Amino acid sequence: MKPISTSTPVAHNFLPEQYARTNALRPNHNYLHEQFADYPEIFRKLERLVIEGDFTLGRAVDEFEERIRAITGSKYCVGVGSGTDALFLSLKAAGVGPGDEVITTPYTFFATVGSIVTAGARPVFVDIREDFNIDPERIEAAVTPRTKAIMPVHWSGLPCEMDAILEIATRRGLFVVEDACHALKAVYRGRAAGSFGLTGCFSLHPLKNLNVWGDGGFLVTDSDEMHRQMVLLRNHGLLNRNECAVFAYNSRLDSLQAIVANHLLDKLDHITDRRIANSLRLDELLSDIPQVRLPARPADVRQVHHLYCLRVDRRDELQEFLIGKGIDAKVHYPIPMHLQPAAKEFGYSVGDFPAAEKAAGEELSLPVHEFVVDSELEQMAGLVREFYRA
Repeated sequence: MKPISTSTPVAHNFLPEQYARTNALRPNHNYLHEQFADYPEIFRKLERLVIEGDFTLGRAVDEFEERIRAITGSKYCVGVGSGTDALFLSLKAAGVGPGDEVITTPYTFFATVGSIVTAGARPVFVDIREDFNIDPERIEAAVTPRTKAIMPVHWSGLPCEMDAILEIATRRGLFVVEDACHALKAVYRGRAAGSFGLTGCFSLHPLKNLNVWGDGGFLVTDSDEMHRQMVLLRNHGLLNRNECAVFAYNSRLDSLQAIVANHLLDKLDHITDRRIANSLRLDELLSDIPQVRLPARPADVRQVHHLYCLRVDRRDELQEFLIGKGIDAKVHYPIPMHLQPAAKEFGYSVGDFPAAEKAAGEELSLPVHEFVVDSELEQMAGLVREFYRA
């Protein structure tokens, strides 16, 4: 990784100000005060952790990994420090490094590309389809002799076209690492998102569908060797208390976060079902507005709606209007990855990925979490209708 050189001011910690600025909006994308209203119950579970001192890779982590393994139908689950670490360590365990290329989408969160770059490889972007996911028909043209892997992103909890992606990967001798950080409990043609690739990587960030009190993540795999490598890489390369097989990383899922995650796992079906129901209801309420374009909802997949994403005309004006009416309307994200300052070294330009650039100018996200009620869905849709006078 090159030394960082920039003249642009860097905020030391911009998050508290951001949270304060948007906290009063209702409905809000941030619902943590409601989701963890039963915190005394979690505190009682944490008391035992404090008494036993089981803080690092404790029994709660083992329990969490076993429950996730069952949910995804995978042979193994490995808890790590974040969803970003799950992606990064997957690439490192599979041998990705300098000189290699990894194909991915330019329409994603920074962590996807960051994991590729910090592993030492070059991100090679492939444009997206109307559903915001990578276009499988464009992947083949991006493969070179240096290509090592494909990293599809199940954007907003909608599974990518995994049959087509796996066919290309198998034929070209590539492996697949799924960025499933949005997609726990999403299903593609009868199989769990994240269970198709060499690994499937998930995030437990506080605003994910399954979240904790800080950072956390995990990956799933059916590979015995990948499981062995990941268990080593997350914990300094230790074989046991006194022997180190390889000098590695510290990326352990904390026992405290595993306890919070286990607590929420009991509610995961409800969380998922409400997000889906709220999203489909918004689809109904918005479907006849010409200036609003809804993504397709394929019958053979289960989309879990980490984000409820629309394409709209006059996006920035609509967002400002909704915020002015007290609605937490967000944009995810206005600058695609190939146009980020960090991507200058890769030589991409405006116009290279027109579908992603178009989506970045049209996408708007509305809250659909489990605490959004029908009257709020009707309020949001009514305000969108008012803006367009539809």
